Amino acid sequence: MKKLILSAAILAFAGFTTVQAGEIKNKIELVSVQDSVVKTPIKLEELPKPIADILKTEPYATWTPTAAFSVKDGDKLYFQVDVKKEEKVGSLKFDKDGKPVE
Repeated sequence: MKKLILSAAILAFAGFTTVQAGEIKNKIELVSVQDSVVKTPIKLEELPKPIADILKTEPYATWTPTAAFSVKDGDKLYFQVDVKKEEKVGSLKFDKDGKPVE
């Protein structure tokens, strides 16, 4: 009789946990994050005058501009200038006033 009561108690507990496990719902939400950076090519001649002027001064004067881009990153707007010096290449970032941007 003890075995029967113990077996019934184990089955009842197992049935309870099975019901509980069935009620647990795992919510999985997929979030799609898009890159908010918009990079638009522009002509070197279209760079704002403060940037064109700063490129003529040291240390930038020894580098040759090869391409320019207007970059919108969220609410920030800046200009990227790709430069070359012999075998070396690099990118410079400036705001519209010619101040370097990190």
